[in-house]
Amino acid sequence: MPEQPPYLRIADVLRRRIADQEWAPGDRLPSRAQIAEECGVGENVIRRAQELLISQGVLEGRAGSGTYVAAPRQRVRVVRSSAREQPSGSPFRADMRAAGKQGDWESRTEAKVPAPAEIAGRLGIDEGDLAVRTVYEFLADGRPVQLSTSWEPYDLTAGTLVVLPEGGPHAGAGVVNRMAAIGVIVSHAVEQPEPRQASAEEASLLGIPKSALVTHIRRTYYSDQGRPVETADIVVPAALCEVVYEIPINRQ
Repeated sequence: MPEQPPYLRIADVLRRRIADQEWAPGDRLPSRAQIAEECGVGENVIRRAQELLISQGVLEGRAGSGTYVAAPRQRVRVVRSSAREQPSGSPFRADMRAAGKQGDWESRTEAKVPAPAEIAGRLGIDEGDLAVRTVYEFLADGRPVQLSTSWEPYDLTAGTLVVLPEGGPHAGAGVVNRMAAIGVIVSHAVEQPEPRQASAEEASLLGIPKSALVTHIRRTYYSDQGRPVETADIVVPAALCEVVYEIPINRQ
């Protein structure tokens, strides 16, 4: 098994010292030089370890002042489950209510957008074919906690009442219910979650440090005929939210 990188080992050391209450929330950590000397590593290793812990919400950096132990924050639970698709209501709002918060979202839709190569591949259409793109900011008590960019093939919904996901009589009903309104039965979805660092734009929108850890979920809905009907990139900040998968059990 490959040896653990030094900065990950030091991050574990710092995390353990915080858990042992050597440093309390709000305490300023010793200088990087001092910690480096104590741990027998270079200052660059300490910097990378601290940056990792800042991205995870364990520490916080204050410009011109130093690095401090962050106050503990309760993360919002975001549940991913096909069983949570509802004829009315929003699973996101339900998650926020469970956390004692008000859930809402803002969106911006553009129709007839040429699909880039990756999105076209996920939708099973040709690069440059028209698609409907909707950008979402999901809010908890007015604070952004999730981003999503959704794409749908324009030829699937063109000329129908559901061509705009957040417009018309089926606004906000969700992919499954909107597609059902035009006779398209969504049978399943595939999600691919992976951790990565936030881009500068994502960090700015979510109000998190640059390069903070996020969970990036690539989701695609499929019809019962096997056609992709929507694909989305969902970004959830690790320090603010925990992503939980609920797996229904079919006992038939």
